[in-house]
Amino acid sequence: MVAVLVLAVAVLNRTSGSSTGAATAPSSTAKAATSGDNATAPTGTQPVTTTQNGIATGYPHTDEGAQSAAVNYADALGSSDMYASTKRHAIVTTITTPGASARLQSTLDSQYTELNKTLGLKDGVAPAGLTFVSRPLPVGTKLDSYGGDAATVEVWSDQLGGLAGTGSTKPVTEYWYTLTMHLQWSGNDWKIASYTSVDGPAPISGNQQASSAQSLSAAVNQFGGLRYAR
Repeated sequence: MVAVLVLAVAVLNRTSGSSTGAATAPSSTAKAATSGDNATAPTGTQPVTTTQNGIATGYPHTDEGAQSAAVNYADALGSSDMYASTKRHAIVTTITTPGASARLQSTLDSQYTELNKTLGLKDGVAPAGLTFVSRPLPVGTKLDSYGGDAATVEVWSDQLGGLAGTGSTKPVTEYWYTLTMHLQWSGNDWKIASYTSVDGPAPISGNQQASSAQSLSAAVNQFGGLRYAR
């Protein structure tokens, strides 16, 4: 059964026990971690040049291709577009296998209907004077296993979530989590068969002063998102 992502609940409501499952332990077939500077250096020799519904697609049939797919799919799953039904349906159809998509759509529809009510959104649109923020900030990926037509990839990410604006009762905060994706080679591309999330690892928060709601709203509207490659 495909697990439902509940990052939005954790980000905005700080509810406990919100993870959808345990991260998968590294397989013996996974690549060994590289020591030194190369351990966190971006890699990859074949960039993605095609998109579908605004999401990078057409990944190489390699372990690096699987990691690039996972981080871009994690970015899509954590985006504010997931709160709008038409955009959410397009995202799920684009990044999951046909079987996973069929199982996910109705469950996600129910979940995001309730989240929209909780936040006071109308199909992802914030009330007048407020800006809805839901933006992942992926830090890196880790390959747990790779078997040619199947791969398990972990994506470690920070996430911004909340409502920016004067009088907001759910100000924008950050939340760290690890998303584990089980990918399959389907339709000549990597697609999600199932995924789970767990809290952390979370760093110690710094003492940087929080910006004003107006500054955050401006930043969200002025700074575009990124596509990622491994």
